[in-house]
Amino acid sequence: MTRRKQFLLGMKRSIPVMFGFIPVSIAFAVLAGEAGLSTLETILMSVFVFAGASQIMAIELISLGSAFFEIVFATFIVNLRHFIMGTCIMRKMKKTKLHEKLICSFGVTDEAFALTATMPERELSPWFMYGVIVVTYGSWVGGTVIGAFASNILPAQLSNALGIALYALFISILVPSIRKNLRLILLVILTAIVNSILVWIGLKSSWSIIISCIVCALFGVWFIKDPSEPASIDGDDADTFPKASEEVSQ
Repeated sequence: MTRRKQFLLGMKRSIPVMFGFIPVSIAFAVLAGEAGLSTLETILMSVFVFAGASQIMAIELISLGSAFFEIVFATFIVNLRHFIMGTCIMRKMKKTKLHEKLICSFGVTDEAFALTATMPERELSPWFMYGVIVVTYGSWVGGTVIGAFASNILPAQLSNALGIALYALFISILVPSIRKNLRLILLVILTAIVNSILVWIGLKSSWSIIISCIVCALFGVWFIKDPSEPASIDGDDADTFPKASEEVSQ
């Protein structure tokens, strides 16, 4: 496959992400304006940070008057997952040059990871990631620009409603990747249960998400089997671990 085709394929597969990013970035811009950030500050935050959850959390902390160190530390903790996601993606790009990996790393988001997690190594390339980045980064920054200039026009109820789009987007990407892996489905449900319990006992939602993800991810290392490896399993379990190539072909 030529570089041009790889690039266009990356753009094509990122179109669903674009439709999710635009409303969420508009909502972020509106919230940033309400927190006291100027139009330029709001746009530059999306340009240089490009991390939806961290940006929204930072805005919430700014509105609460949190200290600079608290904001930086909280966003660092939330973004720790990018070390894992970036490592998983780069393992599939072993022959890629360092400067290309650095460019691709900037575009690693939850949604980009979901798009590439089940891709065979032979299909994942820097040019595919460039296509993903053009669509996802462009839609995020573009939506922020729209929201920053339209913050005085959109009603508060609409901006609050736009915030749920990010969760709907990730669910739409996650479900096709896990629907044929029973153990992975159980792990996702377990993570949600652990998170709910931590919130119920009084832990802050940001910390509950971090702790539940880390704990269940460590459990998943033992619980989830690599679908690319031959599995000696019988009965119904054999259908829960299709090879990656079979998933892509369907």
